[in-house]
Amino acid sequence: MIGAVYRSDDVPKEHRFEYWCELMHQAIAPSHMSSRFADDFWARQRLLELGPVLVWPTSHLPTGFRRTEKLVRQSDPEMYHLSLVLGGGLGFEHVGRAEAYGPSDLWVSDTSRPYEVLVPDDLGRVVLTGVGVDFPKALLPLPPARVQQLLGRRLSGREGVGALLTGFLTGLEPQADALQPSDAPRLGTVLIDLLSAWFAQVLEAEDALPPETRQRALTTRVRAFIRQNLHDPELSPPVIAAAHHISLSYLHRIFKEDTPGETVAAWIRDQRLEGARRDLADPNLSSTPVHTIATRWGMVRASDFGRAFRSAYGVSPMEYRVWVQERAARDRWGSADA
Repeated sequence: MIGAVYRSDDVPKEHRFEYWCELMHQAIAPSHMSSRFADDFWARQRLLELGPVLVWPTSHLPTGFRRTEKLVRQSDPEMYHLSLVLGGGLGFEHVGRAEAYGPSDLWVSDTSRPYEVLVPDDLGRVVLTGVGVDFPKALLPLPPARVQQLLGRRLSGREGVGALLTGFLTGLEPQADALQPSDAPRLGTVLIDLLSAWFAQVLEAEDALPPETRQRALTTRVRAFIRQNLHDPELSPPVIAAAHHISLSYLHRIFKEDTPGETVAAWIRDQRLEGARRDLADPNLSSTPVHTIATRWGMVRASDFGRAFRSAYGVSPMEYRVWVQERAARDRWGSADA
């Protein structure tokens, strides 16, 4: 598991807002925080340290943030901050720009400059959700003058690399309990590459990125494309290469360099088998025929699926399903006896 979780319900009511403010100041540059609901506050937040990158999925009651010139002078960690709005609406003022933000919008800010997050006056006791990211400016391989063009702008996380970035950020918390601390630095590197590629795409400055950053970002995009299309039995290395406008040999090369010894076809097969294994273990799908599950994951030949599954997990798909069901039944009986 990675990331510490804060729940306001774990703190006495009178201390909840103050404690959450302290937690936020660990994640972002200090600011003045205020909420109409400070006396009966609610929030949930996980702090994920991915090497030097901090990601914090959060849900909380409406809160305003104001970072002043004085606070900048007192403390400047030299960071860029990214906010992804998932639920609710906010206003943001930064470097002379003022925008309103809603679901799937993103903004970028610089801790060296004042900013203000504004809560609409008519917003009641609703829970706002989003993901914050803070990372050192020095990690971004783009000139500060170019990045400045993005500050305070309402940016979209609905298409292109922005959608890939959104998917990566929203997928971190659901997997956090299964991730190991050793995974964190690599995830931080992947995130910086995605951020760099997204910034460069928005600025039309891809050529300004180092070749290794462009390649890692491409590898991440390719893997995301594969995951999204595992259901297609026609998914193959030539199809993937064509979709990304690269040669087949280059596709094989970036996979080999990213994970030595791993081929594109083998990774596709492993992802399909793992998806099918999860479905076979899902009690809600216990009546779904095995061949239907296999077909959902792009494996249309039952005999090929059976051989590949046995090779990967040591048992047939049906044997695995029965074993999971029997284990679940034993666990239920054990709980009842206790």
